[in-house]
Amino acid sequence: MGEEYRDEYTRHWTTLWTNILIGRTGGTERRSLTSRAGMTEYVRDCFQYDKSYDRMVRELITATGSTTPGAEDFNGATNFLAMKLADKGVQATAKTSQIFLGLQVQCTQCHNHPFNEQKQNQFWEMNAFFRQTRALRSFEGRDISGVELIDEGYRGEGGDPSEAELYYELRNGKLKVAYPVFVDGTSLVDIKGEDAGNSGYLEDVNRRQELAKLVLESRHLDQAIVNRVWAHFLGYGLTKPIDDMGPHNPPTHPELLDELGLAFREGGFHLKDLMRWIVLSEPYGLSSRMTSKNKSDDPTLGHRPMFSHFYLRQMQAEQLYESLLVATRADETWAEDPEKQAARKAKWLAQFASAFGTDENDEATSFDGTIPQTLMMMNGELVRQATSDTPGSFLYQVATDAKLSDAQRIGYLYEAALSRRPIGREKEIANRLVALREGDVGKSLQDVWWALLNSNEFILIH
Repeated sequence: MGEEYRDEYTRHWTTLWTNILIGRTGGTERRSLTSRAGMTEYVRDCFQYDKSYDRMVRELITATGSTTPGAEDFNGATNFLAMKLADKGVQATAKTSQIFLGLQVQCTQCHNHPFNEQKQNQFWEMNAFFRQTRALRSFEGRDISGVELIDEGYRGEGGDPSEAELYYELRNGKLKVAYPVFVDGTSLVDIKGEDAGNSGYLEDVNRRQELAKLVLESRHLDQAIVNRVWAHFLGYGLTKPIDDMGPHNPPTHPELLDELGLAFREGGFHLKDLMRWIVLSEPYGLSSRMTSKNKSDDPTLGHRPMFSHFYLRQMQAEQLYESLLVATRADETWAEDPEKQAARKAKWLAQFASAFGTDENDEATSFDGTIPQTLMMMNGELVRQATSDTPGSFLYQVATDAKLSDAQRIGYLYEAALSRRPIGREKEIANRLVALREGDVGKSLQDVWWALLNSNEFILIH
């Protein structure tokens, strides 16, 4: 694997996993407890040095230290939980279960799930694992300068650390008690015994450390990451949504999910191995062309994906941004330092982020043709830079290359944007544009280039 590929691999998966762990806007909010730079640095190291997935998960669940790069006790992994411990750790419970176990437990915070077997007590028993964890803030004036994640003894809501219980309320107003119990029913009493299992004293039991062990032993862990990576490469997971797995939502190919998960676990939890298996699989290598035999396999109509062909889908916002840079070399004309480049990218990506007002601060990105997105693709700063014919730009180099004819220049643009040559009809339209521009090669190339960058063929993965 070449150094350039390694850098691209690390950069892509760092962006993706930073978004998964803290969201696309995590660490950018006013008075945020999360350091996005700290989270990014940790994730980058994971992928740059091929850290095994089980080690990564353990470090994220058990992390202590400062969230801020440069701090003496800096540990970037702390940024996963730093912002999720408010309101008795509700988000820590929900996101840990959702991301690492593929279980959406947030609906059971207030009541039993109406459509599956998940119960309210299971949410609060999972929540009890986080009650020894605190995020200590430090300030410069009124601004938060950093956060330190620590483990400390938990008194319990009854005030007795030796039986450090918590209480939750049923819909009828009745209070119930909860102690740490994993999703498979394993309690800390089963592991540590009656004297220490429910204790809040750290010397008796460190609840997050025990939670990490249970997560790593669970088959939910390997199946959840298999489902997530499968969905990344093929557009849809073996369940929909990918992070809501269980008997109520069976996978389309249960044997495949189980075998891939087991192979991933037995092989040492190496993500590159999992990616290699998936991209070398038959489903990934299928054509996206629909035929009479597979036209009924259309997940956009609500059908369960059967992977009889490759599914067309829009690029993620980050993929579209990077594709524009690769195709147009627009960034080569920006005389900016890395921080300004990152700020430019963040501003551009913000147009694609949609936030949802849930207890988990869910968000998603989509390129669904909103007015701001359309205007940005038509005449935004990046596209203007990409279609510029000023000296030094990509288009200027193509337009002034004396070795190329007009037809070859048009072909060059098609190859750069769509990885193919123009067909007959497209050649006719391009020639017409050149004629309308009265021989102005630069302006006619701008027209063609702009149209290609705004075409479905460029934006879609197929």
